[in-house]
Amino acid sequence: MTHSHIDHIEMSIPAKAEYVGVVRLTISGIANRLGFSYDDIEDMKIAVAEACTNAVNHAYHEEGNVKIACDLYEDRMEIIIADNGQSFDAKDLQGKLGPVDSKQPIGDMKEGGLGLFLISTLMDKVQIHDEAGVVLMMTKFLRKNEVEEHVDGISSLQSEQG
Repeated sequence: MTHSHIDHIEMSIPAKAEYVGVVRLTISGIANRLGFSYDDIEDMKIAVAEACTNAVNHAYHEEGNVKIACDLYEDRMEIIIADNGQSFDAKDLQGKLGPVDSKQPIGDMKEGGLGLFLISTLMDKVQIHDEAGVVLMMTKFLRKNEVEEHVDGISSLQSEQG
């Protein structure tokens, strides 16, 4: 079953550390609206802040912008963070993105190798592309159905035992 695309949101911030919090708040608000759990939202906020900080550190010397895009689906949220200051097309990027190898530092993320490792532990899927700047795509799945199934499983177990 393919889950339909709901919305696409894009924002651009100056490559300055003081704007990272704005992105965190925005992602938090969007994730909350989609129905993500508190814990998942906290994980997403940390991952996004980490990715934005890496992007800011990578792009600041060019006084560029960091671009953030969110694609919302019924079952997940995809967040793309790009530090090359160019506009990006998520569809175009899909084919270029590869898996993150935490043992293989990327570009200026050498010191942020831990950051990249942290991001991949907090998000469900992380992909990277580093041709003209670094583009990071992070996916978090909405676990509504799993929770409902889990709750149903517990209640049926209890009724059998009762």
